[in-house]
Amino acid sequence: MSHPFATLTPDLVLDAVESLGYLSDARVLALNSYENRVYQVGIEDEQPLIAKFYRPGRWSDAAIREEHSFSQELAECDVPVVAPLQRDGESLFEHAGFRFALFPRRGGRAPEPGNLDQLYSLGQLLGRLHAVGASRPFAERETLGVQNFGHDSLSTLLDGGYVPRSLLPAYESVARDLLTRIDQLFAGVRYTPIRVHGDCHPGNLLHRDDAFHVVDLDDCRMGPAVQDLWMMLAGDRQERLGQLAELVDGYNEFHDFDSRELPLIEGLRALRLLHHSAWIARRWDDPAFPRAFPWFANERYWGDQILALREQRAALDEEPLKLF
Repeated sequence: MSHPFATLTPDLVLDAVESLGYLSDARVLALNSYENRVYQVGIEDEQPLIAKFYRPGRWSDAAIREEHSFSQELAECDVPVVAPLQRDGESLFEHAGFRFALFPRRGGRAPEPGNLDQLYSLGQLLGRLHAVGASRPFAERETLGVQNFGHDSLSTLLDGGYVPRSLLPAYESVARDLLTRIDQLFAGVRYTPIRVHGDCHPGNLLHRDDAFHVVDLDDCRMGPAVQDLWMMLAGDRQERLGQLAELVDGYNEFHDFDSRELPLIEGLRALRLLHHSAWIARRWDDPAFPRAFPWFANERYWGDQILALREQRAALDEEPLKLF
């Protein structure tokens, strides 16, 4: 079975970029991306561009355009985001059967874990992003929920035979117990889903010239606001409480944070664990994945996952983080 990007050669990448009127200098550098394919392409007498080729079959054209329009909406509200370039009002292009978009190159460093000054600035940025995100819903993109991120992920792993047989009973037992608890959690917490970044780990919030900017809205969707905040927290409980206070102080300058969402944090962390394993499983026929994640087929990985899910199950019984 050929994988989705089998025919995506450097020459095709150059041809796609030049089809939009750019003159390349023939330099193509593959960047670190697995879900899609992303390249830095040199342009004669100009800054290089970033060319992103979308994985066939993942998002509809309408869903990609909705991501792009969200980026444009944020940019128009002066939220520092790397939005796709447009030609004649269009930002999604097609070449040789591949859909692609072009972006300006924006470098930067990820935030320093636990840096309280940076967390205050990040809170401000996320508050601004969510003020726009809460203004209206997505129509084409899914909502983060226990069914699609949790139950569907577990079904992918069990039905596909990815969990080693020796560990299957233990993995299935802890995952089902965890999902039962997360179902109860989400049913008991009232929140209003808004448009969120969706994959807001520190690597997608880059620092340059004393300011942060947002990159990679590929996973944007409807979800609780706290989905974009919890990945900024690290360390023990006391450290995370201090970090959360700084983050929310900055956030509240631009958008009101609903502290009723805080109990969802450990549930969202558990859903991310399940979803990440299922994501690798669903992409296993793409040769880039076995190369990048060789440990996925090892018993040790699944043993570690069982321990991680058990820890998450215990975390759900602990007192949630609180704002004081």
